[in-house]
Amino acid sequence: MVVREKLYTAEEFFEIAELSENEDKRLELDNGVIVEVAASRPIKSVTGARIGYFLNAFVIPRDLGYVTGADGGFKLAPKVVQLPDVGFISKGRVAQIPRRFEIAPDLAVEIVSPTEDIFKKAREYLQAGTKMVWAVYTDEKTVHVMMLNEDGGLRTIPYGINATLEGGDVLPEFMLAVRDIFPK
Repeated sequence: MVVREKLYTAEEFFEIAELSENEDKRLELDNGVIVEVAASRPIKSVTGARIGYFLNAFVIPRDLGYVTGADGGFKLAPKVVQLPDVGFISKGRVAQIPRRFEIAPDLAVEIVSPTEDIFKKAREYLQAGTKMVWAVYTDEKTVHVMMLNEDGGLRTIPYGINATLEGGDVLPEFMLAVRDIFPK
């Protein structure tokens, strides 16, 4: 559902999103258009919470940064603000929790919806500075790790249910069995 037809900047979007009448809404900014994000399917919400749990279990004891949930908006461009289902941003990039995340997360996790253009969204994250995107497919029980190639192209590596995700340069030494992401 499109909330307004005028094209907005990220700064205008944040002001509108913080209005009391929008306090219970999940809003994103897509190329200047404010879009209300529908409530997630239960499997999407549960899967995102599980991933957030494992990330927090690694990040918090090491004081590495912040893990955000589905309401954590990140400015990706002057007219783009996305809400990853789970995000991570290092303390090296943001020393304390800001009023707004004016930069892209280091890691964005998207639990893929059937109507979502995950490749467009992944490119937006990666071109804005995100180092890695995990596209999680709940029906197939797979995770596609997306990064930019040296030439700027999108590289996608699928991980099946028996594989193990690694944090790479974003979260060195972090490992997560794909099977642990999905509820039984």
